[in-house]
Amino acid sequence: MRTVRRPSVLWPLALPALALVALAAPRAPVVGAPAARAAEAPAPDLGTDEQRAAGKVVYDKWCGQCHGDDGAGEGIAAARLLPAPRDFTSGKYKFRSTPFGALPTDEDLRRTIRDGLPYTGMPGFPELAGGEVRALVYYLKTFSPAFENPSAYAEPMPVPDPPAFDMERAEAGFETYVATGCARCHGDEGRGDGSSAPTLRDDWGDFVRVADLTMPWTFRGGATREDIYRTISTGINGTPMAGFADEALPPERKWEIVDWIVAQAGGEGGEAPYSRLVEARPVDGEIELGADLAANRALFAGAPRAMFPVIGQVVQPGRAFHPAAWAVEVRAVYDRDRVALLVEWHDMTATTSGENRPDLPVGLEDEAAQAGGPGSVGGAEEAATTGEEVEVDIWGQPVEPAAAEPAEPAAPADDLFGVATDAATAQVPDSPWSDAVAVQLPAELREGVAKPYFLFGDVGYPVELWHVDLARPAAAAVWEGRGSQAVTRLDREPPATFAAYEDGRWSVVFVQPRQPGAGVRFPEDAFVPIALTVWDGFHGERGNLRGLTSWYHLYLPPLEKPSPVGPMLRAGLGVLGLELLVIWLVRRRFRRTPEPSSAPAPEPAT
Repeated sequence: MRTVRRPSVLWPLALPALALVALAAPRAPVVGAPAARAAEAPAPDLGTDEQRAAGKVVYDKWCGQCHGDDGAGEGIAAARLLPAPRDFTSGKYKFRSTPFGALPTDEDLRRTIRDGLPYTGMPGFPELAGGEVRALVYYLKTFSPAFENPSAYAEPMPVPDPPAFDMERAEAGFETYVATGCARCHGDEGRGDGSSAPTLRDDWGDFVRVADLTMPWTFRGGATREDIYRTISTGINGTPMAGFADEALPPERKWEIVDWIVAQAGGEGGEAPYSRLVEARPVDGEIELGADLAANRALFAGAPRAMFPVIGQVVQPGRAFHPAAWAVEVRAVYDRDRVALLVEWHDMTATTSGENRPDLPVGLEDEAAQAGGPGSVGGAEEAATTGEEVEVDIWGQPVEPAAAEPAEPAAPADDLFGVATDAATAQVPDSPWSDAVAVQLPAELREGVAKPYFLFGDVGYPVELWHVDLARPAAAAVWEGRGSQAVTRLDREPPATFAAYEDGRWSVVFVQPRQPGAGVRFPEDAFVPIALTVWDGFHGERGNLRGLTSWYHLYLPPLEKPSPVGPMLRAGLGVLGLELLVIWLVRRRFRRTPEPSSAPAPEPAT
């Protein structure tokens, strides 16, 4: 991934003032917003009674489980989803082609239904017929009276033909990116680690996860340069991400930011560059841990990167449908005696307070913890430990008894961090759980293609975990997993480790003997199964509430490649010998064949 250098001087000094205004009042209408449009507008297209009725049939079948029967985003599955399902009653739709604050077009709604929103609980529904999608769009409009107001509509914002990508424009784009306040949320490198990122909430008080601009395949508004330009222009309704009309930010400045984002992402496109194999690179000399991050990263120079998707553990108690990390990168090197792994992933903030271990218990409420915000805890864990019988729903979640009077809704700050504080001055408290990482390997290599159960193994095929609690990175440990509920720490020498957090990225190095006295071995020319787990303490991840990868492979090519001269010589001699044998056989057969006589035939008797 190419990092564009930071220029030394910011362009026009007036632009920072504009950014401060936008951040201070992110929901103020931009030029072109509904308040600035003419009062005269055509009557909205709300469909017919028959179309809306047909749309309700589609909605009840495919949408109500998450968005709720009344469209308020409180369906039976909502507590398990992050971000929360859209509240259709608000009339606020995030991804549109219209100005900030305006309603989406019918085509905007159709596109979301057809394509879904990547890295959320909203799948696409390409199998729906065109009439079903049209009817569903009409039914969605019934949830909010805003769709009956002609002045709430707007024409799509224009997206000019994009200029060709230009690196000089990308470098200038960093100045614009900083001046408009983007770095406050998205970070200097675009990894979603800006100073404001941990405090952001949407209009419903829910935690807002800032986009990682280096991973365009996660962009919900689209990953092309035109899509990115459109999102900058329209903003994201219901969130602190305001839109910039052309009068607020000229098109040439928007294209500068677009090209900077594309440069940070290593190119344009929505396809994730995921791998299936970590190919280790042999190094000269002996592998030794360096004293700092630069020295340790230099050890892996030239080693190919392998990026794996991180998924939520959704099978066993402690379910995390949406882990905080989206991807993890691995590089590997080895010498005659050691193998070293560099594991890196993006994290909004380094959480180095508290602790984290693979055996930490997870309460029942944590099967829906993320719905309450980062690090949220509730009373269900107490109920789970008292031994009292607790009524649970179909997800295993405790059912709250009906209150005599409706409870007052909690303040948004309480929902997010569990502390009473003003949203504008929210402080990030210390988390009781730290960030952590573990490399998972089979306890022993076996013949065949079978691998252990990737949820910490099982009784018949255990796994070995190299675990690092990043609150104390020098104290790595080796654990054995025989299932998620049977993880024990081993009294064994752990790998040597180094960990550092810089610009929104954790980098952790493991150095381990290739032939240890006990544990997994790393022979040459062999494929060793490998999986990874990362825990984000800020989001309350610990124990079995975690992000993890599936099984992939680590391959160590032979250190000494055999010379091709010997095989070539043997092959040449073999071919020559075969040719000589053929020639000898042909000659031998030719000698045995009698030659025809040249004497005249005898006269016949008379």
